[in-house]
Amino acid sequence: MVDVHPEHAQLQADRIYLGWQYMLLHPDPGPPPKRPSPAQETPAAEPDPDLVRRERLQEDMLNRPVRTVRLFMLVLAVLLLVLALAGYLDWSFALLGLVAAGGVALICSYALVQGDRAVRYRIQEQRARDDRQRQERDKELFRAQEEHAQRYREWQEVKDRHDRQLTWYAVAVPDEIDRIDVAGGTLPGWSALVTLLGATRLYSGGHLTVLDLSEGAIAKDLIELARRGGDDPLVWVLPVDLPRLDLGATLKPEAFADVLAHVVSVSEEHRTTRDLSFDNAILERVLEVLGENATISQVTAALRALAQVGDPRDDLRYGLITATQLERIGTLFGRGVSDRVVIERAWALESQLRKLETLGTQAVRLPPARLRVVSMDRQAGVFGNRVLGTYVATALTHILRQSPASDRPWYHTIIVAGADKLRGDVLDRLMDACETSRTGLVLTYRSLTPTVRERLGRGHAAVAFMRLGNAEDARVASEHVGTEHRLELAQLTETISDSLPGLDGGYTSTISELEGREQEHDESHTDLAGDITESTEWGRTANKIGEKERVLQRSREFLVEPHQLQQLPTTSVIVTDATAQGRRVRLADANPAILTFPKTTLGELEDVRDAVLSPDGHAGRDAGDDPPPNLGPPPPRLDWRKDRP
Repeated sequence: MVDVHPEHAQLQADRIYLGWQYMLLHPDPGPPPKRPSPAQETPAAEPDPDLVRRERLQEDMLNRPVRTVRLFMLVLAVLLLVLALAGYLDWSFALLGLVAAGGVALICSYALVQGDRAVRYRIQEQRARDDRQRQERDKELFRAQEEHAQRYREWQEVKDRHDRQLTWYAVAVPDEIDRIDVAGGTLPGWSALVTLLGATRLYSGGHLTVLDLSEGAIAKDLIELARRGGDDPLVWVLPVDLPRLDLGATLKPEAFADVLAHVVSVSEEHRTTRDLSFDNAILERVLEVLGENATISQVTAALRALAQVGDPRDDLRYGLITATQLERIGTLFGRGVSDRVVIERAWALESQLRKLETLGTQAVRLPPARLRVVSMDRQAGVFGNRVLGTYVATALTHILRQSPASDRPWYHTIIVAGADKLRGDVLDRLMDACETSRTGLVLTYRSLTPTVRERLGRGHAAVAFMRLGNAEDARVASEHVGTEHRLELAQLTETISDSLPGLDGGYTSTISELEGREQEHDESHTDLAGDITESTEWGRTANKIGEKERVLQRSREFLVEPHQLQQLPTTSVIVTDATAQGRRVRLADANPAILTFPKTTLGELEDVRDAVLSPDGHAGRDAGDDPPPNLGPPPPRLDWRKDRP
């Protein structure tokens, strides 16, 4: 299990990092629960004015006859009293009338008082009922607020876990994988993948050789990153740097003949093994005459003599061949019908090998470097670049075949960009040599030609698919992955991919600058995340866009179907590899700048999920508190020229 604590966020040398997988282990809980609000009510100290008015109005209507009777009785009593005083009415009769009228008036007054008391009582009763209802509502509101507070605390906990969680998980394959085949992709996409893969290998202590046949300078950011990390990469731009390329100079004549035979076959894809053997036999005999350490220019001079092309005295005058060697070459294959076949093949060999005549003629002493890049100049001819690329690949193959197997897989990694430009047998030999020497090999193919399809994923290899513009290539890729897989694509991947410019310029050779210059190593920059931000186009672009929350939290799902593979973002990589539990299919973003995000971890999704959810003391741990990974200083530079080819 991988510990995801910050202090353990280190690159693992036994992992080959291919990108970052976007995933939210804790879904968004949505908006917070709504707080209950009390209804607008009349204050307890103030009676309802409508209620009082209604009760008073009703009581007035009921008491109106009583008031009239009381008023009449009072008027009658006053009249009787006046008549009695005036002597018009007997006092006995007047007193009787006064008593009767007063009694009726008192009864009416009592009825009015009772009515008013009844009104106040009803108002008080209604107020008491309102108070009891208000108290019940207050109790219900209090309970609702307590429940809301509990729900809000639970929501806040889920929200905090959601906000703190990691969003980008490393997509890596174990170093038991012998090879990684990358099918499809654009030049910017390859640049991202090569920068990420190469940087993580270099910063975890390995060595890297990039053979760039794409003519697109895809390792340019990787070179800048290595320089910032304190290395001085060696960059050959062929054919300009061909005189300073000593690759293959120490090969034995038999191996050198084999290399040259494969170089000649670069334009003849359908040639048989028998044809290669015939060319190899011619070259072996020529090298036997020339002796060890023969140069390409000497070989082409001998082939011209064998093919009877030009004046051999010119080659004698320039010291490319001696008179004794010229005489021996003339008798190598005797006389007869076979002369014509030999002459034709010698002529074909010379016409193609002359593109390598300057190889190693100005070799210089090179300092040790952990990153080597051999590239083809886009201004050179297409056929000439294929010849040069085939030579470098075949020479590397022979050097690897002579090397003992390493006890550290992927310690030395070779990346061949545009491997579909090499012949199938050249690729097969390179694959076998890397497997036996335990050298990591990454092959990128622009298109899925029949030659590529035969070799895609063969052996113990992981396969990665990038954008496939061709419909037939997309169909083949979807069948290889399986259309039942549903993958999640982050909007950030689409946003950054759409904003990236194309690759500008080309490589700048470092070989021509080495003579007379003392190498200075800058050891001050040792943080991979910071170096990516400051020295790569990926880091600068991501810094401009920013890791906005609204972008990071959005994603969409899609099925692995041909039309989806044709529309993949530039840096998207679908990685498939075999495990003990079966074949895994994961969607990654190869953008190296994601390593600098605060919510990125070097742990893989499955391992982090187990660490977060496992019951053995880790349950409840949030996978979201990792800062940008502290990768530590890179290891001391080693002399790869001594350790590995």
